[in-house]
Amino acid sequence: MINKTAKNTKRLRRAERVRYKLRQTSERPRLVFNKTNRYLTAQIIDDAKGVTLVYATTLEKDFPKHENSKKSKSAATELGKVVADKAKKAGVSQVVLDRSGMVYHGRIAAFADSAREGGLEF
Repeated sequence: MINKTAKNTKRLRRAERVRYKLRQTSERPRLVFNKTNRYLTAQIIDDAKGVTLVYATTLEKDFPKHENSKKSKSAATELGKVVADKAKKAGVSQVVLDRSGMVYHGRIAAFADSAREGGLEF
């Protein structure tokens, strides 16, 4: 049986290690993707200034409706498009993807691919 606490602790350690390396590159803001049990969130953070430039979540009222849920792969694809659109309006074109220690697969890959199609470079 997998110890859930140990699994989450390892993920958090990976996330901190990667975030430390990403913060060293201050010329590009971080695109942070996070998934919860119910929703998906994404934000673009400028670490040099400590400011969130763009924020989007599947919880927003104007987010497109999905037949499955607000945490599905199709919702992640739509979230990537929304974040890319908001980033264009904010004048951000180049970012660094922060996966929060999660594997680049499934919802994260769908989100990243749609954000790239929307015009973000990473």
